Order: sequence, then C-alpha cells, then structure tokens
Amino acid sequence: MKKYLINPNQKLSKISRDIYGHFSEHLGRCIYEGLYVGEDSEIPNVKGMRCDVVNALKEIRIPVLRWPGGCFADEYHWMDGIGPKEKRKKMVNTHWGGVTEDNSFGTHEFFELCEQLGCEAYINGNVGSGTVREMCDWVEYMTFDGISAMADLRRKNGRDKPWRVKYFGIGNETWGCGGHMLPEDYVAEYRKYETYIRDYDSNKHIFRVACGPDSDNYHWTEVLLQKAESRIEGLSLHYYCGPMNHEGDRGHATDFDADDYYGTLKRSEKIEEILTRHENLLDHYDPKKRIALIVDEWGAWYKVEKGTNPGFLYQQNTMRDAIIAAMNLNVFNKHSDRVRMANIAQTVNVLQSVALTDGEKMLLTPTYYVFKLFREHQDSTLLGSFITNSKVGGEYNITKFYESASLTDDGTIISTIANTSESEGETIDCQIADFRISSIEAEILSGDMNDHNTFDDTENVKPKPFTDFTVRADGFTAELPACCVVRFIIK
Repeated sequence: MKKYLINPNQKLSKISRDIYGHFSEHLGRCIYEGLYVGEDSEIPNVKGMRCDVVNALKEIRIPVLRWPGGCFADEYHWMDGIGPKEKRKKMVNTHWGGVTEDNSFGTHEFFELCEQLGCEAYINGNVGSGTVREMCDWVEYMTFDGISAMADLRRKNGRDKPWRVKYFGIGNETWGCGGHMLPEDYVAEYRKYETYIRDYDSNKHIFRVACGPDSDNYHWTEVLLQKAESRIEGLSLHYYCGPMNHEGDRGHATDFDADDYYGTLKRSEKIEEILTRHENLLDHYDPKKRIALIVDEWGAWYKVEKGTNPGFLYQQNTMRDAIIAAMNLNVFNKHSDRVRMANIAQTVNVLQSVALTDGEKMLLTPTYYVFKLFREHQDSTLLGSFITNSKVGGEYNITKFYESASLTDDGTIISTIANTSESEGETIDCQIADFRISSIEAEILSGDMNDHNTFDDTENVKPKPFTDFTVRADGFTAELPACCVVRFIIK
C-alpha cells in the first residue's frame, strides 16, 4: 500500500491552461487531411476545417495551437499563403517528404481554425530563411487595426478586423534545422528580430518566445540568459522520448515488449531532470520568475507505420503513450511556477497525436483521452501532494507513480495518477488534510501496454468510470490496476 497525501492548505502555482496546448505543422497529414480538408471536400467541414477533429479538440478544451512549425516555419514565407488560393505560390516541403505545398492553408485559414476551436494562436516566425522586414510585416498584417499597407492588404483579402496573436516564436530550433546557429549567433539575431515584433493597440501585447535549447543543452540557455535576459519573455524547450538502440532504431509504436516499454519510459522520465536544470539557470538570472519555460515540442517518437512516407512521421498510439502523456502532464503541473505553456507534437496524424484520420474516418488515441482526463487542471491551483513511491522495470528503475493535485475555483480537488508498471497494480491510501469529502467521482484509462485504437475498433481504449475505491471522511483507498491513468474529482 502506498500513502498519498494532498494538502489543500499548501496552494502553490497556477497551472496555466496553455500547458495543455498543441502543435500543428505543415508535416505529413497534420494540416492537410488532418485539420483541413478544403471547402469542397465531401468530409463534413466548416470553411474547410473538418468537423470531427474540431469537435474532438474542443472537447478537451484545447487552449492554444502552435503553427506553422517546427522546421517548416523557417522555410515558410507567409505572403505565399494569402490571397486567392489558385494564385498562391507552390513550394517544396524540403524537410518533410519533399512533397509540394500549395499554401492553401495559410494565415487566414489558421485563424479561422483557432476561432472554430476557441483557442489562442501561437505563431512561429521565420528566422532561418526569412528577414526582419518579413516578420515585421506579418505581425502588422495580423494585428494592426489602422491604415497601413499590410492592414489594407489583409482587408483586401477578406478580413477587416485584426486577429489576436497571444504568442510569437522567434525562430524554431535555430541550433538545428532553423539555421545550425551557435547560441551566440542566435542571441544576436533574437535581439534584432524581437525589436521589430511590434505591439499594436488592437492586440495589446505579443508574448515573445525565444528559441531555447534542444533537451539538455544547458549552455544554450545560459548564453541566451546572459546576453538577452531582459528581452526574453518565454524560452522554448524541445524534448522527445522513444526507444532507440545504438544503430538509431527508434522502435515500433505498437510492436514492443516490456524492455522497450520501460526503455521508452526511462527516456520520458528525463524531462524532470531537464526541466529542473534549466529552471536552476533561469532562477539564477531571473529570480522573480518573469520568464516562462515553454515546452513547445514534446512527446514520443517511433518508426513510421509500415507503408507510409518516412517523411510524414505517422505513427500509432498505445497505452504506453497514454502513460507517457500522463507522466509529462503531471510533471508540467508540478513545475507550473516556471512551465507556462507546453505543446504536444503533434495534433493529428504526426508523432504522438491525439487523433488519427483516414479519409472520412477519425479515431481518438489513448493520448487524447489523457488530455480529456486532465482538462480540469487547466487554470486550477497546484496543491502540495506527495506519494510514497517505489521503482519498477528492473534495471530501468522507473518511478511507479506520477501524480499531481490541484484546486479549482469552486473548491473541487482534481487528482491525476499514472501507474507506470505494466504488470503490477497497487493499493493507494489517500489522506486529504483539512478537507471533509462529500463526494468523489473517478474515471480510468487502462489496458495492456500495447493496446490501441484502430479504424476498425475505435473504442478499444477509452476512459471508463472507476469505482474500485472506498471513501472516508478525510480521504479514500483505491485499488489501481497496472498500466493505468486515473482522475479523481473530489468535492
């Protein structure tokens, strides 16, 4: 039996809803076929956005969507994606499959999608192959309400009022596909580009995100903070996990054994150490915690599904991915004093997606259901919580339970727990300090580690009511099965 303590008197940081954000890149079938099918498609759509995916994302309360990349962002020239679609410039998507990009999904279409979803926009600008003027003009086009060349061009293209841009990323992976820069090179570019991200009255303020490190590149973080700390509002961080042998084989998304399972979880666990060490640097240079850590690419990365384009990064999604999602989201909650946005990679049909599509068919993945179970954490207050833990997975030494607890504005406690063991259940004895329980509702997502949904069986893995617990006045005792994610709503 494991002791689980929740202290409602220990109110910590606000869990930003944007921690539950998503990422959509012009990569494979994420945008085209996944989110956008065009107005003339037989697939039910509203202004080209497929209804089933939009409705599913609204159900999990998607708070923010990042676009257009990713690596694609630094070869994307926004002027190519506006105006009449038949006149838009075609280009080769050199990063992802070498396919032709017809730019039929551009700025106007992205904001239409955000309006249908009811979410904030996170735009990623082109530093790698773009110019300061190009980026400056794009911001003016999107956000200026007065008379100017760019605002007039927007109106000519059918949009009178400007849009709201909450976040703007200045370059993407500039240490890699965005220019292979040294941190000293990028920080000079950042200071220049950031100067010309103008705040117009209609938009009030754009939150500027600097391109931060690749996983554990702490030197990159330190150089940026030393040379541009006062001009940085958000620092991005990318981290992917997945099994990988010495030959660089990423392993398969569904065909794996317990060794692969725990090996992947071991790589996922490293996010805690990576966050902590970057946060230590941030605390040194920014002790008042003004700068946000933005984990705008995270998730599991496996081999593509057999018979699909290797450049499309299409992979299936199992209970292993549900556990990875729950581990990460619980960690982000626990670090929400500094982590204020995260964006899983990616939304549809790419990497650790929340939905997969095949023509007019759509399925929701185990990862989707984790986001649904965790949605009540959005904008809640993190509470002090602790569980007596153990290790599983033999030599991999994986922490068995990942948990977080929060308090909503109406005084409800939300507790989410993931059991990482693929074979061992456990009894959890929860005590809640100074809180008299009137009711508890719970849902569970569970199954064998390889379980997943297919287009022939879309409901093989989905949450179910969880009743295997006993309520006390000051807590509860629950019997958690192996490989599960459970959410308790405690009133």
